[in-house]
Amino acid sequence: MASNKKYWKSVEELNENSSVVETLRNNEFVEEIPTDEFLGDKESLEASSTSRRDFLKYVGFSTAAASLVACEGPVVKSIPYVVQPEEIIPGVADYYATTIADGFDFSNILIKTREGRPIKVENNNLEGSKIKPNARVYASVLSMYDSMRLKQPMISGKPASWEEVDARVKAGLEEAAASGGQIVLLTSTMASPSTDKLIAEFGARYSNFKHVVYDAVSSSAAIDAFETVYGERALADYDFSKADVIVSVGADFLGDWQGGGCETGYTQGRIPKNGKMSKHIQIEANMSLTGANADKRIPMTVTQQKYALVALYNEITGSSVSTPAFPNKEAVTKAAKQLKAAGSKGVLVSGIDDVDVQMLVLAINNVLQSEAFNPNNARYIRQGNAKEVAQLVADMKAGSVHTLIMSGVNPVYTLANSKDFADSLKKVKLSVAFSMKEDETASLTTIAAAAPHYLESWGDVSIAKGYYSVTQPTIRPLFDTRQLQDSLLKWSGNPQSYYDYLKASEAVAATGKSWNQLVHDGVYKSSDVAPAAGGEVANYGGAAANLAGAKALSGMELVFYTKIGMGDGQQANNPWLQEFPDPITRVSWDNYVTVSKADAEQLGLENYNVDNGGLNGSYVTLEVGGAKLEHVPVLIQPGQAKGSVGLAFGYGRKAAMKTEMMVGVNAYTLYKDFNGVQSVKITKESGVHEFACIQLHNTLMGRGDIIKETTLKEYNEKEPAVWNEVPKVSLDHKEVPATSVDLWTSFDRTVGHHFNLSIDLNACTGCGACVIACHAENNVPVVGKSEVRRSRDMHWLRIDRYYSSEDTFIEDTELKENTSGLMNSIDTFGEMEDPSENPQVAFQPVFCQHCNHAPCETVCPVAATSHSRQGQNHMAYNRCVGTRYCANNCPYKVRRFNWFLYNKNEEFDYHMNDDLGRMVLNPDVNVRSRGVMEKCSLCIQMTQATILKAKKEGRPVNKDEFYTACSEACGSGAMVFGDVNNEEDTVVKLKEDDRMYHLLEHVGTKPNVFYQVKVRNT
Repeated sequence: MASNKKYWKSVEELNENSSVVETLRNNEFVEEIPTDEFLGDKESLEASSTSRRDFLKYVGFSTAAASLVACEGPVVKSIPYVVQPEEIIPGVADYYATTIADGFDFSNILIKTREGRPIKVENNNLEGSKIKPNARVYASVLSMYDSMRLKQPMISGKPASWEEVDARVKAGLEEAAASGGQIVLLTSTMASPSTDKLIAEFGARYSNFKHVVYDAVSSSAAIDAFETVYGERALADYDFSKADVIVSVGADFLGDWQGGGCETGYTQGRIPKNGKMSKHIQIEANMSLTGANADKRIPMTVTQQKYALVALYNEITGSSVSTPAFPNKEAVTKAAKQLKAAGSKGVLVSGIDDVDVQMLVLAINNVLQSEAFNPNNARYIRQGNAKEVAQLVADMKAGSVHTLIMSGVNPVYTLANSKDFADSLKKVKLSVAFSMKEDETASLTTIAAAAPHYLESWGDVSIAKGYYSVTQPTIRPLFDTRQLQDSLLKWSGNPQSYYDYLKASEAVAATGKSWNQLVHDGVYKSSDVAPAAGGEVANYGGAAANLAGAKALSGMELVFYTKIGMGDGQQANNPWLQEFPDPITRVSWDNYVTVSKADAEQLGLENYNVDNGGLNGSYVTLEVGGAKLEHVPVLIQPGQAKGSVGLAFGYGRKAAMKTEMMVGVNAYTLYKDFNGVQSVKITKESGVHEFACIQLHNTLMGRGDIIKETTLKEYNEKEPAVWNEVPKVSLDHKEVPATSVDLWTSFDRTVGHHFNLSIDLNACTGCGACVIACHAENNVPVVGKSEVRRSRDMHWLRIDRYYSSEDTFIEDTELKENTSGLMNSIDTFGEMEDPSENPQVAFQPVFCQHCNHAPCETVCPVAATSHSRQGQNHMAYNRCVGTRYCANNCPYKVRRFNWFLYNKNEEFDYHMNDDLGRMVLNPDVNVRSRGVMEKCSLCIQMTQATILKAKKEGRPVNKDEFYTACSEACGSGAMVFGDVNNEEDTVVKLKEDDRMYHLLEHVGTKPNVFYQVKVRNT
């Protein structure tokens, strides 16, 4: 019998009119679940011990809580046009041809704009385009939206008008002319014919005028040598596609050596064709991008490299200059014989800052009659004169410089004797700095003249003799800025604008091409180029004798270099570049001194990983002469030559920088006399440095199904089944090829488009341009050093770098296969965790493989990830509730989880946290919210735009018309994207190539991304 007895838990319940009881009866949770407070506060989330299961229960209390976590979308405010410009169609991208020439990077490019906003850099593939964009060029569009930019000119630290600036400068110039004081224009290399003409006209007005060209990272020795032999201040151009044997002595020509841009020609010769490919031998101290791609790498200190160069000279020219003994002499002699045998198909390059070295390079290439060596189309992109810069500092110190006008330089940051420069600047009566930011130098000058970004400017550039290109603005100036050229015209009393002046100059520079056509194309190539003129008679024998007598430096050799991500440091406030992992070390947000393992043990230096996967390291003090650089983190680098250490330029900046970007140490402090090699004393410091390194595993450990490689001999002589073995699986107790087994019923994919992406491991240099292009196209967020250290980087595309444990990867495989027994296996595999002292290196771009049988799709409880007929794996962000089951089930580990809301969040104060920075965002791609998964989409917005364009024009899609951000950005041609249902597309031929394989093919995921086996010419 049921009881009708009334039970109660609180005396309050007996009060029938109680508002408290009514509230409790109607609301299970009286207060809203504080998910926003919990999940939006980084500190409280990190401090929480809540398990993942508890977390899911916590957010699963109500539908509202789950929605709050996973489905919160950013509110986007749009401002309509009052009068819509005719040339802008909302939703349709416009492209403008232009050229970047910032003194360090030079490249002919296209700029993608949306509704008047430049949002992305792309390749200009027209004939006459000279240098393909690198990672920094792709990132340069974001630097235009830097919130730390100068908004208007400043006089003595206070805002001023351009009229006030003009009056002050004109008065200063007149005073200088009257008093006989020097007027000096200090600029970076501009390689601009019209600007050179304008400067000459400006300088002709003053008898005491001088123009000094200053490059922060000097190539002065190479220019001096070229001028001696050919009578012109320039650099030889090289086309590595014409070389069968390439020998490089300390030249990182796949990086920034002499302006870069060599990767396109280089990789053309590196892909095996008709059984042949080029042979590349690298002699160097630091492990460089170029050395990592070489067939044979010989580690040597710079002094030893000089001896090796003399040995090469002796072999090729028949000279007999004796040298001291040096290590690896047999390998050098063998390389010299191969180079000599190649004759005109051989080429030698060097990056050592020594005139004698560069003289021998010219001598050897001339004796070989190298086809790859081209002095006729000499490069003009490095014009800096180290002697004149040193003389300028001396003149300033003596008080003889009255007016100093600077543009595109920051000597207070980049000069080793920057204190002398800063002190001497006080003796200059009038100092003007044209700068985008109130940087280290501009903050000390009389006038900080706000300069526009190159995307807001007019200009012209001659990257090399016979090549001419135009820089055009792609947006109205964002701030009250003015170019140096316009200012020089005003100060000269010339009423012309620089645009009119430039247009008049173009008629001479680009004969036969109209101004409109030139601006449209962006580039012009002359078919009539005069051969290089001769200079004085060169004393090659004397240069060889000087090198043979080179004394070893006392102590360790400090070898300076530039990272492919940071360059000379101009864009140090660019978060894309700060978070970009270095291709070799895989470290972001830092520079460091690289040391060999042997030297590290001798000095008591160490690196080790902690529980969360983060990498830690020791600190040292570096001392060069009387200059000290303290608190420098140490990274033990496999392949570093014993007796040498490396340090990258471009870090350690403080002025006009966001706090998060003030990282690293200023290597320029030790860059004495513009010499790239210094004798250094190293002292260990106390403390531990925390690196943001995104790759914990150092070696491949013989896992040949990830990176497949073979030798050229084996490739030519054996069947593909030997060097590109298809993995086997068991079916009905029989061993069968993995590709023949399928767990699912396959669909007919021959209807419509079906996209595939090919990646050639022979052509991929690991440069990372594709990573930055992906960032720009797909609104990938920057998360900062702390999050990267926790392995929470958001890069949709990573480039894995692998070292060999033995001297070669093939020896790794043999060691693994010859292992037997439990204890032997444990010992062997434990040893294989350590890379070789001079390892072989392999690079592999990895992103979502867009599997036709995707493991992620089968485990998603809300169907947020699904597959299309076109072969792309989709993400419906509004459906995703962040279970991360898909990431757990992905064998390629390419999915990224949004731990926080990175957009409009003060905890992540990068470009997505301010209105100016968000101008770079691509409106075709969602800005993802907290709590959802994201990953590569094979740029579905780009493929659909191509389809719609063809449909609108009433035609089928053309051959190779489809492309993604990464394939478009790849200057080496390693990435080829296309439609496998279009038999004319290049990707179809690549899929049928004998070198084609899929990553982890035995898993049976049937990816739409495939790779080409790496072939080494050993």
